[in-house]
Amino acid sequence: MNEVVRKELSLFEETLSVLRELAAVGKLGHGKVVVVGVSTSEVAGVRIGTGGALEVAEQLLKGVRQASEEFGFHPVYQCCEHLNRALVMERSLLVSLGLNEVTAVPIPGAGGSMAAAAYSSMDDPVLAETVQAHAGVDIGETLIGMHLRRVAVPFRPSLRYIGEARVNAAWSRPPLVGGERAVYRIPNESDSQLCD
Repeated sequence: MNEVVRKELSLFEETLSVLRELAAVGKLGHGKVVVVGVSTSEVAGVRIGTGGALEVAEQLLKGVRQASEEFGFHPVYQCCEHLNRALVMERSLLVSLGLNEVTAVPIPGAGGSMAAAAYSSMDDPVLAETVQAHAGVDIGETLIGMHLRRVAVPFRPSLRYIGEARVNAAWSRPPLVGGERAVYRIPNESDSQLCD
């Protein structure tokens, strides 16, 4: 998408566009989990951890929520390193996935603005220690890889920025085993079927 068009979009529209693309390519429907990592500081154009903003988080949250409603995936929100990158989610999801709960309430100064906004918007919010998400979007280089399933497939959305923050994303696929290039044992010369 060219720079002129991108500047005309709101943060909500940019987020929704990226999540729609990721959901479509990653086949992220009902039951799938998508981890969302955000630096609202980076979105606002300043260095990560120096200018978090709940107002920015609210706009991004609205875009994630709309995409979630359209596709049916469960968004979870990564806290910053001050809460060991724990994840904000609804308690019902934590229970259904059998995840370990940790105790904290994210705030902008410890957890991050996005995690704080997500927590306050949920019916029964809880933090999980970790998750193995089917996909993820990283807005502002917050390092979400620790919460993705194997094997992560990089995805480059058409919008490479939300606000001023770089965007990376990935979806996951099961590991490929076997297949036409697989080798199961080292051949001996004596049973070689090569022609001389």
